[in-house]
Amino acid sequence: MITGVVNADLEARVQLVVQNASGQSQTIEAVIDTGFNSFLTLPPALVGVLAFSWICHTQGYLADGSVHDFDVYGVTILWDGHLRTVETEAVDAQPLVGMSLLEGHELRVSVVNGGVVSISAFPAP
Repeated sequence: MITGVVNADLEARVQLVVQNASGQSQTIEAVIDTGFNSFLTLPPALVGVLAFSWICHTQGYLADGSVHDFDVYGVTILWDGHLRTVETEAVDAQPLVGMSLLEGHELRVSVVNGGVVSISAFPAP
């Protein structure tokens, strides 16, 4: 299970460990964004420091309806006790956890300042 906390701005936040192909890692705090359907976003500065592997260039829609260009990288994260390689978009903003990363998991959030955030995998059938 992954746990986190809701902050005073009512953002559900979790800590994740991101790792590059050489095994260099860093702990980040990310906001859960149920309106974001990809895996993860990370700031370009962090992408540069850890030298993640570039995958492609893509366009995406932001919440305000505008279209932006993003570079996509491969990153390994520690997710629920297991290493998992996912795509991350380099975005000059706070890191976001998207719905593709949450797929197959249950998200519970007590939406109050200091509330508990929990992410747990569905049991195998």
